[in-house]
Amino acid sequence: MPVILDCHDPASWGPSLDAAVDAVSRGAVIVLPTDTVYGVGADAFSPEAVAAVLAAKGRDRQMPPPVLIPDVRTVDGLAREVPDAARVLMDACWPGALTVIVKAQPSLAWDLGETHGTVALRVPDHPAALALLARTGPLAVTSANRTGEPAATTAAGAEEQLGDAVAAYLDAGDSPLGVASTIVDATGPSLRIVRQGGVSRERIVELVGDALAGDDG
Repeated sequence: MPVILDCHDPASWGPSLDAAVDAVSRGAVIVLPTDTVYGVGADAFSPEAVAAVLAAKGRDRQMPPPVLIPDVRTVDGLAREVPDAARVLMDACWPGALTVIVKAQPSLAWDLGETHGTVALRVPDHPAALALLARTGPLAVTSANRTGEPAATTAAGAEEQLGDAVAAYLDAGDSPLGVASTIVDATGPSLRIVRQGGVSRERIVELVGDALAGDDG
């Protein structure tokens, strides 16, 4: 049976984070709060754990999960050839509801699925998520729902959809934003918005101007 771990209050969430860190360290799948929606995730460097995340969601390797990181300093260990405009967005919008697709470091010993040499990175703006990531390092995290169903904005909503496929659920109450992150692809000659979300197109244009191409959203 999955465990529900309270992490509403930083003053008392220590045991809950300890349990979540332990679950991640043994390759288990967890649900964690973020600023956008709840996420289902695991150790990004454990292929078996990442496969379990995809299985829990009902998703195949053709849709690899993004990777949540504790801060922008982690980027250069995971990515290469990051455009200046992408760094502007990261500096201005992280922590926050922006996911940036970049070219992955080829030497990394991970398997997120069919990424075609890329990785989608985000620093979430949620204190519990950041406290967890500071201890676990990068986590492969996708929205906590079965594919085709609405993203969960509470731990209970995530448990209803994912059930026993998850070892531990961190419960921090309602998601602050309740909408998914904006995704920007920074692997081409221009930045491209591939999903509209928590950061507006207007804000991105304000930050990078002509570096942004047309968008699909």
